[in-house]
Amino acid sequence: MSLKGRDFLTLSDFSADELWHILEKALEVEKNLNNFSGVLAGKFFALIFEKPSTRTRVSFEVAIRQLGGFPLTLNWVELQLGRGETVRDTAKTLERYVHGIIARVNEHKTLLELAKSAEIPVINALSNLYHPCQALADMLTVYKLKGRLKGLKLAWVGDGNNVCHSLLVACSKFGLDVSVATPKGYEPKKEVLEKALEEAKNSGSKIELTNNPEEAVKDADIVYTDTFVSMGKEAEKRKRLKVFLPNFQVTLKLFNHTKKDCVFMHCLPAKRGEEVTSEVIDGPRSVVWFQAENRLHLQRGLLTLIF
Repeated sequence: MSLKGRDFLTLSDFSADELWHILEKALEVEKNLNNFSGVLAGKFFALIFEKPSTRTRVSFEVAIRQLGGFPLTLNWVELQLGRGETVRDTAKTLERYVHGIIARVNEHKTLLELAKSAEIPVINALSNLYHPCQALADMLTVYKLKGRLKGLKLAWVGDGNNVCHSLLVACSKFGLDVSVATPKGYEPKKEVLEKALEEAKNSGSKIELTNNPEEAVKDADIVYTDTFVSMGKEAEKRKRLKVFLPNFQVTLKLFNHTKKDCVFMHCLPAKRGEEVTSEVIDGPRSVVWFQAENRLHLQRGLLTLIF
């Protein structure tokens, strides 16, 4: 099964078997890293960041170097993009210099334009619509912890944002049930939900939306949340916190409705006292640091297969 030369913009573009192949490769590279230390030898990668980043930037830079490649981290405002050069012109230029583009952008349409214009693979390192590397690394985390994916239940509590979108697609492809609890008006986008529901028909998973967090987390194997105020939504902070708090905060009390071996996940960065309490994120059932580590492992597998 070859993924060589493919763009990685959304999990919807890949079959469940192809996504399993990436997870398997990630595990293989993690176990035998020395055997893969030269697979990207002589290859250069443009890492374009329109938004701030810690885990995505560091994990990709380290992954590329561990595999023998060379990352070039580029801030949006330091490029001619910041002065009005078109995305197409930037893409056509970069394809002459590097072997791949990894981009973290405000608008998903920017990624689509990059992929359309460049004859080299483009990887989505986050957009306003999807965060596929995060969600696939989350599936790797769950698999390592639980030994399976199919038949588990993931409960999302909070905003129906880009991470929620990618998790909906990932879970529906791998056969996990998903229960999404959001305030009214903050549900996942209709087009994403429709894609996930279609995938769920093939995998046998169940997808439900609710405005009741306690209902969502009932018998959950994983409880997942993210900031209520995503990047680009700062102007809405006061309004959002009023809508989400206190009902959608993940607390120890909320965990009483889950399975006894339920784990807590968060893509980070976290705002303690907003979407989650310190007792939960710093408690014994939190796996957020293991989850963050798996970004590195997943991306090594992904890079190995695409390049």
